[in-house]
Amino acid sequence: MRAFLRGFVYAFQGLGYAACTQRNLRIHLAIASLVIVVGWALQVTAVEWAVLGLTIGVVISAELVNTVAELAVDLLTQEYHPMAKVAKDVGAAAVLVTALTAVGVGIAIFGPRLWRLFFG
Repeated sequence: MRAFLRGFVYAFQGLGYAACTQRNLRIHLAIASLVIVVGWALQVTAVEWAVLGLTIGVVISAELVNTVAELAVDLLTQEYHPMAKVAKDVGAAAVLVTALTAVGVGIAIFGPRLWRLFFG
């Protein structure tokens, strides 16, 4: 049981490391916080909360996995290598795809409510 609980400590240490060292993760966390506030203000449904929560989780997870890829590549080589660049670029692309998908989810959930709010 102790080893199991220790795993949570390590996971939170990893999250803390990433939050302190990765600017893009901090941006994603700030946007996620804004989404939560807006969702609360616009009274989204339980299903919409589930979709928003999953979307936020996927974006944050993609950013964390990208951080792992970047750190692993940097650990393997400090010199420029075309394959190292490709590995980092593909990791960044994965984050981009999830972030753009999240924008689409946000538009689908918040768009009609915001439209009614501002244009009535």
